[in-house]
Amino acid sequence: MGRATELLTELSVEELEALADSQLSPTAQARLDDLLASRNEQPLSAQDEADMVSLLQRTDQLTILKTRARFTLSQAKAEVAGT
Repeated sequence: MGRATELLTELSVEELEALADSQLSPTAQARLDDLLASRNEQPLSAQDEADMVSLLQRTDQLTILKTRARFTLSQAKAEVAGT
């Protein structure tokens, strides 16, 4: 993926800032925390394992989006500074 395709140019600065600061919902984060703690005590059921994997994937996707939002903001600031 090239630099230009990583930019989230369709979003406003306010939207980018909100995305950069976003987190999993408190409910999803609590469920993930519970699953991770339970996994340390005993094997998870198949359903709990699937839930944990899904939540970890959502966390990874959110991290990528947050990084792209921060990168887009930094590029926008660099453009303003350069003009």
